[in-house]
Amino acid sequence: MEQTELRPATRTEVRPVTARQRVARAARNGGEPTLDFAERVPYDAYVQASTLHQLQQPLSGDPGEMSFLMVSQIMELYFGLTCHELRETSRLLRADRVWEALAPLRRAALHLEGLNAAWRGLRWMTPADFNRFRNLLGEGSGFQSAMYRHLEFLLGLRDPALIRPFRRQTEVYAELTDTLATPSVWDEVVALLARHGHELPAELLERDVATEHEAHPAVEAAWVRIYADTGPENHLRLLGEALTEVAEQFGDWRHHHIKAVQRTMGAKVGSGGSAGLAWLQRSMARVVFPELWSARTAM
Repeated sequence: MEQTELRPATRTEVRPVTARQRVARAARNGGEPTLDFAERVPYDAYVQASTLHQLQQPLSGDPGEMSFLMVSQIMELYFGLTCHELRETSRLLRADRVWEALAPLRRAALHLEGLNAAWRGLRWMTPADFNRFRNLLGEGSGFQSAMYRHLEFLLGLRDPALIRPFRRQTEVYAELTDTLATPSVWDEVVALLARHGHELPAELLERDVATEHEAHPAVEAAWVRIYADTGPENHLRLLGEALTEVAEQFGDWRHHHIKAVQRTMGAKVGSGGSAGLAWLQRSMARVVFPELWSARTAM
């Protein structure tokens, strides 16, 4: 693929326009869009579209590989966007701003919905289709996505061993280590429940957040009490429902991942060295926000 060097856009290239300037421009243009610009097209300066469309570097001449590659990149962008929303959620929960935390949580659920829809772009792929370029991927595997690890860590699925592949990428490794050492969204929720008067044991509140949270009956009991209050002002109940939607959409993504693997490679060994399908099926047993689900039995 031919490469063109682009000068990165800076904030100064995206010039703010006031409402009055827009009206004046529309009058000058007779209602038609502006077609002439002194410099770079403003849309490209902001979105970096011309840069994005140069990031696809297929390894084969197979036309289907572009679909696989670009859908993978779209998923990476959705991983990053969802992580952004979950970090904002954690910040607001830490400050006891529960009502405000509902907005980024709901956006996160919608981003995960978009992420799930991306799998549809690969439903055409049979084992024969994938095999035409699979060997060229070498040991490359979605298992090695650093942004997906951030997403898991933010949701409370934590295994310190999974950052080992990034040890030689010092900046990536440091960022993952930092996320692992920071309370997850669920850790922030548990701390919030304690601050709102729900009795939770000290060992739960003071545990090492780098390890995975284990479901606790006291947290489950707190959610049973919260859901018993069906009043419209029960912000904790609304928080529970927003968290449930995020957990459900993330669970759907993992399910779609398993189905895509079954469709394209069956139970073959994964390209990254894992057991492939069997490894993914085991990972599904790790539940996001576990007490939100188990509490429903007692409601």
